[in-house]
Amino acid sequence: MKNDDALKLFSAERPSGQNASPAGRATQRVSKSANADVEVLWSQCLSIVRDNVSDQVFKTWFEKMRPTRWDGTHITLELPSHFFYEWIEQHYSNLLQKTVHRVLGAKAKVQFEVVVDDNAPASDQRTVKLPTMRTGIQPSLPFTEARPQTQAQVRTTHFPTYFNPRYTFENFIRGENNQLATSAGIAVADNPGRTKFNPLVIYGPTGLGKTHLVQAIGNRILQRNPNAKVLYTNSEKFTMEYINAIQTNKVPDFTSFYRGVDVLIVDDIQFLGGKEKTQDMFFHTFNALHQEGKQLILTSDKQPKDLADLDERLISRFQWGLTTDIQPPDLETRIAILQQKSMEEGMDLPGDVLEYIGRHVTSSVRELEGCLISLLAKVSLDSRELTIELAKEVVRGVSNSFGARTLTIDEIKKEVSEYYSIDVALLSAKTRKHEIVLARQMCMYLAKQLTQTSLKSIGLHFGGRDHTTVLHSCQQILNYIDTDKKIRQDVDVLKKRLRG
Repeated sequence: MKNDDALKLFSAERPSGQNASPAGRATQRVSKSANADVEVLWSQCLSIVRDNVSDQVFKTWFEKMRPTRWDGTHITLELPSHFFYEWIEQHYSNLLQKTVHRVLGAKAKVQFEVVVDDNAPASDQRTVKLPTMRTGIQPSLPFTEARPQTQAQVRTTHFPTYFNPRYTFENFIRGENNQLATSAGIAVADNPGRTKFNPLVIYGPTGLGKTHLVQAIGNRILQRNPNAKVLYTNSEKFTMEYINAIQTNKVPDFTSFYRGVDVLIVDDIQFLGGKEKTQDMFFHTFNALHQEGKQLILTSDKQPKDLADLDERLISRFQWGLTTDIQPPDLETRIAILQQKSMEEGMDLPGDVLEYIGRHVTSSVRELEGCLISLLAKVSLDSRELTIELAKEVVRGVSNSFGARTLTIDEIKKEVSEYYSIDVALLSAKTRKHEIVLARQMCMYLAKQLTQTSLKSIGLHFGGRDHTTVLHSCQQILNYIDTDKKIRQDVDVLKKRLRG
């Protein structure tokens, strides 16, 4: 529950003759056997939490936490994944911390651990300790403080923002595919114009959440500073408004309006290509805002340097700040997205249905949402039973990727070895020859991009290398893509062959 005032913390009656608080009694028990009491203490916490969240939220998130230790100061909870930790911290940190304070005392803190390799035998499992949960205190407002305004003045000076209130960081699912873009977006939202991420350029194929992310930035800025002038537009609208300004002799008004914003967010800048006059206007607008320390946020379907018919001056300026991509989500992220969207619709999807859709709808988040909407429509409007067979029917009717060939790592190795004219066996050898290393790195990168295979499994296909080697190889290819035109072409050609 996000409203702290609504927290329904209970007041337990003390038994006759006892003056100790629940926290005091808990501390006394710790001196005898800390771990023996952690289940009881956590059960008391869950009783409070259950009164403050829906049954669905309780089952999805809180029932899956497992208490492991209580040392008198920290209660340690084991979580199934790092994503799980981020979601709890972002949405329920205040509720959880207040609950723990009530049961365990004002100085008690929550510590999380995540199980590494949950499929391994219990004796081989490892846990990763995560930072102590933050308290949720927000830093100061990013802009210079505005003078107080009356309600009448606020209405008079209303600035058009064009944001969808549903697009927030709270309902944007973070995954490995968008980790850097999301982190940069939060940094910019918390301190617009005052980070090195100016401009922030986010690129990637359509339907992966770029618009959601940049609008989440805008919504967060306005939430923190309602007087900020934050404008969201797209290149097509910018062009049409500029043409209209020319036709009506209002170019000075157009210029004044766009240069008067604090944050300018422009979607789909690739459509500026070939529009010389509009590019020239945008160039001068960009310069004026950047020089005044205003924040610029742009999205595109490609890296700026790969955009066609775009002025080199603009491309150079787009590269001043941070350019980061959003990739298609991996299986775990796709399932998390489906779970989040279904919860928003008040529907509890069975695990096998979530996994089936997640495995077979891989091209975009938009397509995932389309499948989910169709599924929920058949259940609610056609009174169909929510089964795996219904999920298969919906996927066949909606997904463009259904029926596509399922790639194996062996097929990737074969294709890459033929492309580079090397023996496929060398890809698993210990040789350090540059051409072999490059081909192996290319295989690992393509395996991560085009299959749902884990990093550990990918490494096993190349002579038993570990997951850190796979991560390094993927990063190397990404670096080559940014700097080496030949390898960038190799990646495109190999992807087309493998997908074909």
